[in-house]
Amino acid sequence: MMNGTREHSMLSMKLGFHWKGTKHKQLEGKDSAMKVFRQRKPLYALFAMLVLTMLLAACGNSNTGSNTGSNTGSSSTANGKGCKNVAVLLPETASSDRWDSKDRPLLTDAITKAVGQAPQYYNAEGQSDKQQNQADTALTKGACILVVAPFDGQAAAAIVAKAKSRGVPVIAYDRLIQSKDLNYYVSFDNVKVGEIQGQYIADHYKNYTKSGTNLVMINGAQTDNNAILFRQGALNKLQPLVDAKSLTKVYDQYTPAWDNDKARTEMDGALNAQNNNVQIAYVANDGMANSVIAALKAKQLNGKVLVTGQDATVAGLQNILLGDQMMTVYKAISKEAQATADLVKAISDGTDTASVTNGATTKTADGGSIPSVLEQPVAIDKTNVKTVLDDNYVTKGDLCKGLPAGTGGIC
Repeated sequence: MMNGTREHSMLSMKLGFHWKGTKHKQLEGKDSAMKVFRQRKPLYALFAMLVLTMLLAACGNSNTGSNTGSNTGSSSTANGKGCKNVAVLLPETASSDRWDSKDRPLLTDAITKAVGQAPQYYNAEGQSDKQQNQADTALTKGACILVVAPFDGQAAAAIVAKAKSRGVPVIAYDRLIQSKDLNYYVSFDNVKVGEIQGQYIADHYKNYTKSGTNLVMINGAQTDNNAILFRQGALNKLQPLVDAKSLTKVYDQYTPAWDNDKARTEMDGALNAQNNNVQIAYVANDGMANSVIAALKAKQLNGKVLVTGQDATVAGLQNILLGDQMMTVYKAISKEAQATADLVKAISDGTDTASVTNGATTKTADGGSIPSVLEQPVAIDKTNVKTVLDDNYVTKGDLCKGLPAGTGGIC
C-alpha cells in the first residue's frame, strides 16, 4: 500500500506537472497568436479596403457602356445619354461682337429648350489656356456634354482628350477642333464663305482697278481653321485673276487672334509699301474691315477701295450703307445654334444623330472624319441689306443708329 501510495503520488505529481506544462504552453501559444494578430491587424484592414475598392471599381466600370475612358458621372450620362448639364465655351469677344450678342443667347435658349436646363457658360476672352481651365471647371461641375468654339483649334484638342477620358462628348461649334476624337462639328461651309467673298471681288473688281490692280489680303488667325478655309475659298476665285495678271497680290497676311488693331497696322503697312496704290482689300471679317476702313480714311481712300467682310455685324452693315465696305457674309447664327441644340438633344435622348448631320463629315488634320452640320452662308451688299432685317438678325433701330436719315434707302 505504501509503495502503491507513493507510486500514485508520484504519478499524480507527474500528471500534474504535465498538465501544468501543457496549460502553460497553451497560454504561451495564445499570447503569441494575439501578438501576431495585433501586429497584422493593420495589414488585414488594408487588405479589406483594397478588396472593397476593387469591387467598387468593377461596379463603376460596368456602368461605362461602350466608353473607352472612365466616367465620373452615373451610367445614365455615359457618352452624354441622359445629360442635362451642358457647358458652352466660346472663344472671345474682341474681334467680333457676335459671340456675346448673338451666339451666347441663341445657344442658351436653344439648349435650354432641348434638355430643360440652362447650360453653363464660359468665354475664354482670347486665351487658349483660360479656355482649357474653363473646360476643366465645367467637367468638375458635372458637365456631360461640351459645346466648344475653340480660341485655338490645335490647343483645344486637349479639351477633347480630357472629355473623352470621362465619357463626355464634345461638339465643336463654329470653329473646328483638330482632333480625330472630336464627336461633332457644327458650323457653316467655310470654304464657301471665302468663295462668296472672292466671287464678289471677281464680279466687281473692274469698277475699282482703273488706276491699278493691287490686291491686299488681311486674313484671320492662322490658329483658327476657319480662317484657313476662308482664305482657301477666296483664292479659289482670286487666284485665276492673279495668274491672269488681272489682279496683283501685293500683301497676304494672317492676323493673330483676329485682332482688329493688328489689322489696322497691317493695312497701314501695306498702304505705305505700295505708296497708297491699293485697289482691293480682301478682309476676312467685319471687325478687321472696320480697322482697314479707318486706315483708308486716313489716306482719303475710303469708298475708293473694294473692301470685303463677314458676319453681318451692325458696324459692317453700316459701313456698307455708307459705301465704305462693299459686302459682308451673313451667317444665320440662329440656324447654327439650333443645329447644335438638335445634336445635344439627340445625344441626351440616346437617339441617332444621323438625321441631324445627314451624312456630312469634316476632316481633321490628324486624319479624323467628324460628323458635321454645315449651314449655308449668304452674300450681303447694299442691294439686299434688308435680308438681315427681315430675319430679325439686327433691328432697324440698331442699324440706323447714328446714321443720317435716308442712308442706304433704309434709315
